Amino acid sequence: MPTITTIQDLKKLHQRRVPRMFYDYAESGSWTEQTFRENTTDFEKIRLRQRVAVDMTGRSTASQMIGEDVAMPVALAPVGSTGMQHADGEILAAKAAEAFGVPFTLSTMSICSIEDVAANTSKPFWFQLYAMRDKTFVKNIIQRAKDAKCSALVVTLDLQILGQRHKDIKNGLSIPIRPTIGNIANLATKWRWIAGMAKTKRHQFGNIVGHIDGISDLSSLSVWAAESFDPQLNWEEVKEIKKMWGGPLILKGILDAEDARMALQVGADAIIVSNHGGRQLDGALSSIRVLPSIMDAVGDKVEVHLDSGIRSGQDVLKALALGAKGTYIGRAFVHGLGAMGQAGVTRALEVIHKELDTTMALCGETSVEDLGRHNLLIPEDFEGRWLDQ
Repeated sequence: MPTITTIQDLKKLHQRRVPRMFYDYAESGSWTEQTFRENTTDFEKIRLRQRVAVDMTGRSTASQMIGEDVAMPVALAPVGSTGMQHADGEILAAKAAEAFGVPFTLSTMSICSIEDVAANTSKPFWFQLYAMRDKTFVKNIIQRAKDAKCSALVVTLDLQILGQRHKDIKNGLSIPIRPTIGNIANLATKWRWIAGMAKTKRHQFGNIVGHIDGISDLSSLSVWAAESFDPQLNWEEVKEIKKMWGGPLILKGILDAEDARMALQVGADAIIVSNHGGRQLDGALSSIRVLPSIMDAVGDKVEVHLDSGIRSGQDVLKALALGAKGTYIGRAFVHGLGAMGQAGVTRALEVIHKELDTTMALCGETSVEDLGRHNLLIPEDFEGRWLDQ
């Protein structure tokens, strides 16, 4: 096994071992990719306060997210098509998360189905729902998540209309891969990936194919998504989803204080401050930059989590110190999965945990529960002054 000390190490292996279209699907944003870039660079603007002569023994990163015990407040985010990064990818990621003691969130657009993941794990996982035009499908998939004993429903609110991602269009992203000359040439260099995919029967969207009338395959993700996601999604529909689900509800895609207040009104148990990893509204602010304003608006009334831009344990610490009770990694674990399968996901979690634990200690803290703004040096203009009227 190569020496892995950072998520960047896994990213390099991921790029070498996975077909270009799937690597680019994970490592890209919409339009100019400004928001995609700033999700990470804005973390770098926040500095850490070093403290010394503090007893650093007995440290703990253990915490809770929506009442569930976690080894560290980091969940695996829902990522579409994870099973194309590595054969049976969602199953392997879920198993790694379970063994490590952190939540795994299965995407509606997964290759392995809800039932596949449930059959290969022993603890409840979370399920992420996209609101679809087909209300029968929505009702049925919520019931399938219940039957699989999923312990939380994560409803994504920021994908009513698909943001344009130039790399996906230029690569001709499709599942299964179209046999073009360019794709065949690229695949010829990915023997490890081909060998793995040859051993699994899971090559389609397991939650979709066979569960919607008239759909036997999904050759194009973007075309199908554009026709299927519900552009009429509204807060009343979110209330109906909560009623159908009946369990802990997490609302993902909150990037504005007013929307955070609306999420509170519809009864969310937690909200995820997220801009979809910079893959939707390009030009939106980074998640970490808007987190303080959302904490000011609702932080003492609902559990606030953060997604988008986390690539290290130091990023996790900064989000927690700004008030988040939980964080999510998407690309970070996908890099591990594409690089080395389940072992790579485990390695990604180990890297982030070590960085979080060491940084916490050098900041003079022994528990993630004690982190706060006193651990940070934040630029005066970090939140920015914006004319919104």
